[in-house]
Order: sequence, then structure tokens, then C-alpha cells
Amino acid sequence: MKFSVGYQMQDGDSFLSAIEKAAKDIYEVYFSYGDFANGRTKITDLPYSPEEAQARQESDLSYLHDAGLSFNLLLNANCYGGETLARSFYEKIGDTVWTLAENIRLTSVTTTSPLIAKFIKENFPELKTRASVNMSIGEISGMDYVADVFDGFYMKREHNRNMAKIRELSAWCKENGKELFCLANSGCLNHCSAHTFHDNLVAHETEAMQMDNAYSFRGVCQVYLGNPEKQVSVIKDTNFIRPEDLSAYEGYFTAAKLASRVNPRPEQILKAYTEGSFSGNTLQLLEPDHSGTLYPYFIDNKRFPDSFLQTVTNCKKDCRTCNYCENVFRQAAVDLSRLGE
Repeated sequence: MKFSVGYQMQDGDSFLSAIEKAAKDIYEVYFSYGDFANGRTKITDLPYSPEEAQARQESDLSYLHDAGLSFNLLLNANCYGGETLARSFYEKIGDTVWTLAENIRLTSVTTTSPLIAKFIKENFPELKTRASVNMSIGEISGMDYVADVFDGFYMKREHNRNMAKIRELSAWCKENGKELFCLANSGCLNHCSAHTFHDNLVAHETEAMQMDNAYSFRGVCQVYLGNPEKQVSVIKDTNFIRPEDLSAYEGYFTAAKLASRVNPRPEQILKAYTEGSFSGNTLQLLEPDHSGTLYPYFIDNKRFPDSFLQTVTNCKKDCRTCNYCENVFRQAAVDLSRLGE
């Protein structure tokens, strides 16, 4: 399996070196750029001015380009506000894409907007367009509706443990000359009621930070999983694929996306998935990372039962009549506060 890896600016070059070392396993490096709203928070927490951050990013991308990597540009915000249809907005996209393509091996653009996809296809036909995972496309009809402007699709997260659906979507893509991708290490809750709200909030983060705000917003997943009675949902109601299990998905996807733009341990994520094995807290591989939320519980990746992949990818999804995930949670969870008793 090849991997699409998210660029993260760090204080040092350890992540860049890890990407370079794993280059043979990497399909592309994806990144947001400039002041375009995107599907994640700001590009860095380092004490850089916007100009310094952009210069650092350009240097890092040039380094990875020289190492032979290809790139995917994210224009994947859930909302672009009043600019959504503006001519000036598309002129800015055009100038940005042209400049990037002149300097690095830009091969594709991921977006939530059918209009941005249309603009890219009309003006940069050499680039592939890809529908963002935030579009939650999970049916053949959903891909077919926008097949005129998208060359590839991220499958909705909720299908990661539905092998029958994966086979169906993959077959359609192959028959129709499209590509299918998955997001391997999401920590999001399935069918999250606040997902659209949260994505919209992130898209307007810059504006929101300038306001006298009445509330701060923690992800619903953090609040929900912070309740000890609900913590089993980190197994039952999520969709992550363990590094050890990803080989079973080979042949269905062009590449697996690794969410690594805000996780505090991106090198660990890359190493675990490229090696197909991980010893440690499974939660630390996810984005969002729920290890702090569930503390003092540690989900030991090596304590998952051998039956896990086969069971969760072929189950009937009727949790009212099954306690398999509860049993997995009890088997894999280690209470760090009780170690040494």
C-alpha cells in the first residue's frame, strides 16, 4: 500500500527526514498553502510570522521535491464564505496553482468544492482532481454525480470497516477510470452529528480568532469519549484501520491517506503504517489523538484479538445484539494508574 502523507511544519527536520527515508512507500505529500482556508487548523504553532511560515514551508516542500516526492494541494475547506463564487478567488487559486506547479511536482488537488474541481480541470488539465473525505462520499451515485469534475474520491470514513462496500466502490472506480482513496487513521466518531459544524468552524477559524468569543468549542468526540461510560466508542464507533490490518485493503485503493498534519507524533504514524506494525497506544496514531482524553487508559495495540479485522469488516453493524467491541476494549485497555499494583 502506498501512502498519502500530510505535511506538518516542525521545529527541526525529523519529519522531513522520515518522509525522505520512506519515499518508496509514499504516493504523495499533501499540504495546505498560504492563507487559503482548509480542513484543519493553522499550519503551525511555531513563533513565525505568516511570511516566515510560508518561506519555511516553501523550503520544506522544495526539500521533499528534491527527494523525489510528488504533491497534492489541499483546497478542502468546508466553506469559503462570500468568496465561494468570486472571480478574484479563482484568479488567486490559478496564480497559486501555477506558481506551485512551476516549483514542485504538483500532481493533484483535493477539494470539497465541485466548482474548484471544475476550475482546475478547465485550467490545469495535467492535474488530477480529488473529492475530499469531508464530502462524505460513500455511494456509487455520489461519485457518479460529480464524475465530470473529479478524477478520484476519498471514500467516507464510515466505510473503512465495510469490506463489501469497499469492493463495490473500488470496482466502479476501476470500471470508470477513477481512483479511490481511504483515510486510514481518523479518530473521528462515525456519523458525527457535529462534523459539518466543526468543519465550517475550522474554515472560519481566522475570523473566529479575532472575535470576542462567548464560547470555545471542543470536538464532540473529545467530550463524548471523556465520559467513562462512553469510552468503548473509541473501538465501536470509530473507523481507524490498524497498521497490521492495512494489507487486507491492498488493491482496492490507489493510496491510503495518513492524517498527520496536526498529530503531535507524525513520525510515529508514518513509521507504524509503512512497517505495518505498532507497539504502543493505538490512540496516539489517530487524528484527533484521543490518548489524553482516555487517560489513564492506554489502548495497547498488541492486545487486539487476531479476529478483529475479520470481525469488524464483516459485521452486521447492529450493536444492539453484539458486544464484540466492548470485549475488545476490555482486552486492549490498560489502566496506567494501576500499573505496579
